[in-house]
Amino acid sequence: MRFPDFHGEWETKKLGEIMDFKVTNSLSRENLNYEVGAVKNIHYGDIHTKFQTLFNITNEIVPFINDEINVERISDENYCREGDIIFADASEDLNDVGKSIEIINVNGEKLLSGLHTLLARPKSNVFHLGFNGYLFKSNSLRTQIQKESQGSKVLSINIGRISKIELSFPNVQEQGRITALLSLLDERMQTQNKIIEGLKSRKIIVLKQIFDQTLKFKNDEGNSYPDWTRKTLGDISERVVSKNKEDNKNVLTISAQHGLISQLEYFNKSVSAKDVTGYYLLKRDDFAYNKSYSAGYPMGAIKRLIRYDKGVVSTLYICFRFNELVSKTFMEQYFEAGLQNIEIEKIAQEGARNHGLLNIGISDFFNISLILPSFSEQKKIADFLSVLDNSISNEITYLQKLEEQKKFFLRNLFV
Repeated sequence: MRFPDFHGEWETKKLGEIMDFKVTNSLSRENLNYEVGAVKNIHYGDIHTKFQTLFNITNEIVPFINDEINVERISDENYCREGDIIFADASEDLNDVGKSIEIINVNGEKLLSGLHTLLARPKSNVFHLGFNGYLFKSNSLRTQIQKESQGSKVLSINIGRISKIELSFPNVQEQGRITALLSLLDERMQTQNKIIEGLKSRKIIVLKQIFDQTLKFKNDEGNSYPDWTRKTLGDISERVVSKNKEDNKNVLTISAQHGLISQLEYFNKSVSAKDVTGYYLLKRDDFAYNKSYSAGYPMGAIKRLIRYDKGVVSTLYICFRFNELVSKTFMEQYFEAGLQNIEIEKIAQEGARNHGLLNIGISDFFNISLILPSFSEQKKIADFLSVLDNSISNEITYLQKLEEQKKFFLRNLFV
């Protein structure tokens, strides 16, 4: 794929021929802060997790070097400039080793490249600002960097090895066209992320209003629903303890984002025991509670089986099935809002967290108290929240399409 008004072969050079490497530091997170300082510092972890491909310091949250660290000896040559490329030289994941950003704006601030980074600077003006940010995301360069990486558990790449990779690039004018297209796409994706976060924030506010009962619903005749009542989980559900006698191989795990999902689909492999006949067999609309706490789920996650007709889970999970007194969709929203956490915290034994696993008795779990509206109001609330969920899902789907479009361009715009 190429813009129609450009022709001719691209130039190919080894990275070491057209870029110099500057000195970086090895300051850890303990030497950095987000409040005050004269010099900012790029930590390799931030390249992996949060910085944009085209790094504009006015759009990023970058830590300062603590005042007690002496930076007076650092040469001006080693401060970051527009057009510099910063690589993260270490990663546990092959896909991320050598991940990079291009500095496109330092806004007159002092910025250093820090722990586990390589700082490369083009020797002459052969690159359009921003082009290298995308060039180093292309399949060709990523493959070369991965081949040059070393290590087993932690992969790394050094200056000598990364200097060997070959860069193919067109003239500066064509670089500018490519950069403009991809940066516009990035901007649209950033906007899309903000739309999604806005909808998620709105839902959190609405959930609080609903379950605080400051947002009230009326029935179809315009009348108020009955007062909410307290029930124990055991009043409205029964424990599922049916073993996997049919030897179902669809072993499930709980994912914060995807809910109950096949291990093969989620991990690309099974991490279960070879014999799963002793696992619990779940049917569609059953619920499972994972007592391990994780980000966003301080008291563990409760998820509903909606992806498959059947599946099996470890007996470490507490599984249950609701009766006809409640809406399953409403209860799914109830658990996602974390309304059960206060009750679970009461029964989690003090100091009993072992490797992230909460020590919670079965009878105590089914005795937790829930405050619930009538069945008809549950359905109305569930329908209302489903509209919000569908809006979020649609926006996420559109973001995924933009991401696929970017991958397509990165595959086809570069040699």
